[in-house]
Amino acid sequence: MESNNFKTIRARLKKTQKELAQLLGVSIKAIHSYEQGWRKIPHHVERQLLFLLSRIILNNGNSSDKCWEILKCPDKTLKKCPAWEFKAGDMCWFINGTKCSGEAHNSWEDKMEECRKCKVFKGFFETQKGI
Repeated sequence: MESNNFKTIRARLKKTQKELAQLLGVSIKAIHSYEQGWRKIPHHVERQLLFLLSRIILNNGNSSDKCWEILKCPDKTLKKCPAWEFKAGDMCWFINGTKCSGEAHNSWEDKMEECRKCKVFKGFFETQKGI
């Protein structure tokens, strides 16, 4: 995640740097460093930030189709995919072990690289500029 995306999401959440630091369990200095681009945003921070944003989006009445419907996943893939297993097709990007490319990713970074290109992820966050 880029620093400008981080700032955009913090603004969308309507949180100060101090409030967001508390929510994410990091220091205010860390938040400042992420926003300035001085420090790389850790995967666990990115994941939590996107999760919080997703709750705002869903609580504002924005619903989304399930990923397996959008991507037209075959039954063979569905039965092995945790997003389908846990009926979380609107949050497939959040769940490790999804089988979007046929197999699970080795890391969160690899997963998010694919997710950022995916129409499910883009569709879910399309109303959020700069993400």
